[in-house]
Amino acid sequence: MSERKRTTIYLDAAMHKALKHKALETSRSVSDLVNDAVRRTLAEDAEDLAAFEERAHEPLVTYESLLKELKENGRL
Repeated sequence: MSERKRTTIYLDAAMHKALKHKALETSRSVSDLVNDAVRRTLAEDAEDLAAFEERAHEPLVTYESLLKELKENGRL
């Protein structure tokens, strides 16, 4: 297991209650659930950034030309 750091977060009461119920249902800790949620969010961000970097050198398309193309292809 990697090194763990303790932190304090403030959750809405309803969110905390839902997390506690989910933890009981899944036999996991609230910390594990929060860590997984944060990990997934960061992974999504990393995927978005990678996709952006991958397309960074593509030519720019104006809104007008995109709109025209969509209309010509019957998609709008």
